[in-house]
Amino acid sequence: MDFQVKDGQKFLFIGDSITDCGRRVDAAPFGNGYVRIFRDLITANFPDRRIEFINKGIGGDTVVGLRQRWEDDVIYHKPDWLSILIGINDVHRFIMKGLDWEKLDAENYRACYDEILKKTKEKLSCGIILMEPFYITLNKTDYWRGEVTGRLAEYRKAVAELSKKYNTLMIKTQDIFNNHLKYRDSETFSPESVHLNQTGHLIIADALFNILKK
Repeated sequence: MDFQVKDGQKFLFIGDSITDCGRRVDAAPFGNGYVRIFRDLITANFPDRRIEFINKGIGGDTVVGLRQRWEDDVIYHKPDWLSILIGINDVHRFIMKGLDWEKLDAENYRACYDEILKKTKEKLSCGIILMEPFYITLNKTDYWRGEVTGRLAEYRKAVAELSKKYNTLMIKTQDIFNNHLKYRDSETFSPESVHLNQTGHLIIADALFNILKK
């Protein structure tokens, strides 16, 4: 198998609680979610490769938060590979008019995301993987779930367009879960549509691993 992450390289993950997953507390330093599973998949398949993994997920974060900490948490570390998963908190706070909600509509989400990708391309030479934000539900009639799903489409579109603009790899996370939902209920992957159980995290880790196969 030819795999794009090479011996001696550094792989950095950044995002919200789905990435964080306890990495700052009891499950330090990788968390107990898809980051750790992805690391374990590489360890199992490539025991000869010395790859450094860094998890910079922070629970509750938005793209505005990423922009504020980008220099410290990404640029400083000079990763060879960068994976970004952000957006569901942006959607939630915009709908609920929560903290920074005026900055978190789809247009500002796109602009802020564009800014951090532009900075990354200017300052680093690394492979980039964008994962679209997702919401796992089969319920099309509940007001809240319908509102989130509808709004989320704009944010997913922004990620797809930015991936094309900056020539990154992209994982269509929502499409992957939608396919699984044809066969199993939503609680197979998440107890409340956002935070994943181990099956949900395994699905993301598997998608990351597969997209890096040449």
